[in-house]
Amino acid sequence: MGMEAQELIQKYNQPGPRYTSYPPVPFWKIEQWEPDQWVKTLRQAQQLPDGNAISIYVHLPYCDSLCTFCGCHKYITTNHALESKYIDAVLKEWQFVASQLSNKTTISEIHLGGGTPTFFAPSQLKRLITGLTGLFPVSEAFEFGFEAHPNSTTKEHLEVLYQLGFQRISFGIQDYDETVQKAIHRIQTVKQVQLCHETAEKTGYTSISHDLVFGLPKQTIEGFEQTIEQTIAFRPQRLSLYSYAHVPWVKGTGQRGFNEQDLPTPELKRALYELAKERFLKAGYEEIAMDHFALATDKLSQAYRSKKLHRNFMGYTTNNTRLLIGLGMSAISDSWFGYAQNEKDLKTYLKCIDEDGFAWKKGHQLSETDLEIRYHINQLMCNFGTEVGENEGIAITNLTEKLLPMVSDGLIELDIRKIAVTEKGKPFVRNVCMAFDPYLETPVSKPTFSMTI
Repeated sequence: MGMEAQELIQKYNQPGPRYTSYPPVPFWKIEQWEPDQWVKTLRQAQQLPDGNAISIYVHLPYCDSLCTFCGCHKYITTNHALESKYIDAVLKEWQFVASQLSNKTTISEIHLGGGTPTFFAPSQLKRLITGLTGLFPVSEAFEFGFEAHPNSTTKEHLEVLYQLGFQRISFGIQDYDETVQKAIHRIQTVKQVQLCHETAEKTGYTSISHDLVFGLPKQTIEGFEQTIEQTIAFRPQRLSLYSYAHVPWVKGTGQRGFNEQDLPTPELKRALYELAKERFLKAGYEEIAMDHFALATDKLSQAYRSKKLHRNFMGYTTNNTRLLIGLGMSAISDSWFGYAQNEKDLKTYLKCIDEDGFAWKKGHQLSETDLEIRYHINQLMCNFGTEVGENEGIAITNLTEKLLPMVSDGLIELDIRKIAVTEKGKPFVRNVCMAFDPYLETPVSKPTFSMTI
């Protein structure tokens, strides 16, 4: 890594949002939010063109063991008898939410996340999916996907979900290096991953993703290089290359299983990414926005090239639905005009569903300015460029002032109101988005975000 790259990392590596939503959750105006108001935004979203097509995200929080790098909301247990009660609650919640939606609603996307979705027995997952699709029809261009832990994903899991319409699967690999696996308490062998990957291919899955994480404790160039080469050998259709978000202050995370000195330096962390990027591109993958790579034949590549890529709480998606319904503990819903998050505590979530049918705990109603800025941040995160209209409420002068240093550093090109992120600037796209974000001008009294690089 050259001296200029190191200097840029030192200059721009700062705490910042990942912008899966705008405003970021810590800046939601919770005190001004009401559940009744949120329900109105559901109906408002369905008045938009194609507004009757919805996406559903289901959070399945159970895990057999704790991965110490994980920042997700989960519940560690080996008691599989809990599965049925949780599925009951999610289906009851869905019935309540569905009663608030138009009878013209269609399901465009279902994604199962966690936690560990494959903690649940195939029969329970079948009960969940048939319950979701039993209330509204599924659109012709639907996409169903789920996140899978190689150690708990069986042939029956793959076959049952495939028969229900699932064709996309993401395997959480992280790293094959045994030293790293021990540090993050995520032990899985290449042989186990190979078995799952090949079984998924034989079953008929057409979009298989392998998810890697760079910046993990004890990672080295040599060790990660072997992980990269092994991943390429599997030839998955998609690859995710996530930056490890070190947020040990967040309650409920497992990020206390290693020492701070075990983490790579910012320079090494970036070198790990650049190595992977170089090898993936050489192997025929295309870089897709931030953190993703895909083969040219995959829908993700096609959506990126045609500028139809969408980003929400599920990450990048090829389905540009304005209404995302989040079900389950801690799940977040997005109506485009507002957000609502479910109760994060499992027992409280189950109690809320039992008593009220819903578990919305907090949310945010987007202002006109929020909507404008959200649009531009989505454009930058999906297409690495945007154009600010002359009549928009965003302060052009203030924005230009924030962006000029990035122009000088060669990270962006600025032409009147057009902003284009350069190849050199792509690793710093979160920093470019931050220039649009007035919420960041509000001082915070405690750590809030992970580092941008």
